[in-house]
Amino acid sequence: MRALIQRVTHASVTVDNKTISSIGHGLVVLLGVGHNDGEEQARWLAEKIATLRIFSDAEGKMNLSVLDVKGEVIVVSQFTLFADAQKGRRPSYIDAAHPEVAAPLVDRFAALLREQGVPAQMGVFGADMLVEIHNDGPVTVWLEK
Repeated sequence: MRALIQRVTHASVTVDNKTISSIGHGLVVLLGVGHNDGEEQARWLAEKIATLRIFSDAEGKMNLSVLDVKGEVIVVSQFTLFADAQKGRRPSYIDAAHPEVAAPLVDRFAALLREQGVPAQMGVFGADMLVEIHNDGPVTVWLEK
């Protein structure tokens, strides 16, 4: 499972000209699911992201988590995180899990964030989404389990 995490001042997800998710201060998690991913990877990532200290404290040091700052999260499924562009000019996505496996795991990941106490909204699995991200910092972190 791969997560690209961006600290944001604002973010939203729009599908068919309708905003379906919107947050202020928090994180956008672009989440890719691979063939061998399951509950263990989803749980590890959810716990790690909920407690990852990437928000600034009063002294400007990254010492606070999304829980500490009472931030929110938008989870957006993104199979393209499993792109392999080593050969040719068109990326291969054969390492990404099939939708029937990936969709429930993305939902489970968001539920696990909520269990950690992090308000989590979602994109729409498989939809053509417009994701607006106001990256704060910018701070972008890659996690893989």
